[in-house]
Amino acid sequence: MSDDMTVTDAPERSRFEIRTADGDLVGTAAYTRHDAVTVLTHTEVDDAVEGQGAGSTLVRGALDAIRSNGGKAVALCPFVAGYVERHPEYADLLQPED
Repeated sequence: MSDDMTVTDAPERSRFEIRTADGDLVGTAAYTRHDAVTVLTHTEVDDAVEGQGAGSTLVRGALDAIRSNGGKAVALCPFVAGYVERHPEYADLLQPED
């Protein structure tokens, strides 16, 4: 299921969004930005797609976008922190909390 989903940055809403192939919004990863640092504060996916990889796809897409823009991330959201623990290839993006 998650392979059919796309992740986009919606800076006007301060969040990354994940949508189905039909364009339905099924999850968000809220953030605040301070210069080149994106503080990921809360991740949420709809019950209808929970357990189907949507949360992981959302976090991976958010981290990939942050990396491609040359930024760093702070994982205040426990789901994001857990994802990075399970995927150490993203550990270099993390900046300790101030």
